[in-house]
Amino acid sequence: MHTISAHSPDEDRAQPRLANNRLLASLPDEDQRQLAEQCETVRVENGQVLTEPGQEMRHVYFPIDCLISLLGVTGGRMTLEVGSLGREGMLGASVVLGNGRAQVRAVVQRSGRVYRMAAEDFVTEFYRMESLQRLLHRYTDTLLAQAIQIAVCSRFHVLEARLARSLLITRDRLQSDKFHLTHEFLAHALGVRRVGVTKAASALQQQKLITYSRGNIEILDTAGLEAVSCHCYDLFKEK
Repeated sequence: MHTISAHSPDEDRAQPRLANNRLLASLPDEDQRQLAEQCETVRVENGQVLTEPGQEMRHVYFPIDCLISLLGVTGGRMTLEVGSLGREGMLGASVVLGNGRAQVRAVVQRSGRVYRMAAEDFVTEFYRMESLQRLLHRYTDTLLAQAIQIAVCSRFHVLEARLARSLLITRDRLQSDKFHLTHEFLAHALGVRRVGVTKAASALQQQKLITYSRGNIEILDTAGLEAVSCHCYDLFKEK
């Protein structure tokens, strides 16, 4: 299992505010500084599991330049992606609701850095800081709406459209048309067999919307991919 490597104390002190995470950056400056005193900047690696369902949440995470996939798990093996987090979000918001155990498997989809904070300290700040309360109420409502939409999408929309939606969301989170996603990861995220991902990706390639080789993906035609994607993508667009 990958370990989390902390940056040097000097590097952490060099970032007095938390502007590299958009969620935290929306807080007033003084509240950002207060939270920054209790955060450390750490690196997480591709494939690293940050939480498992039922596992105690000891930390909350705020992505800086990584991507985290949230997977619902059944029977310990079958999975379905119910959300993803980039620098616009956080992992562990449910701790402020009194739920100290993780509800999903959180897997690092792209290596990078996060702000990490002890869950207990975050709960304390939540009850002290009105701006954080308002922010988390809006954010958790958005996460719930997205999870509901993904469940509906998984049941009623064809795989090709779902794959297009997933690739577009990844592009938006990473702000890049090029990224790496294996067949295995996409199969877990979409809740299908690898052969299904292969067929759907081939269909998108034939339409010259993407290139896909050994997990390396490049979106060639964003507008065309949006046209193929189901309308669920509109819910996930960053405003």
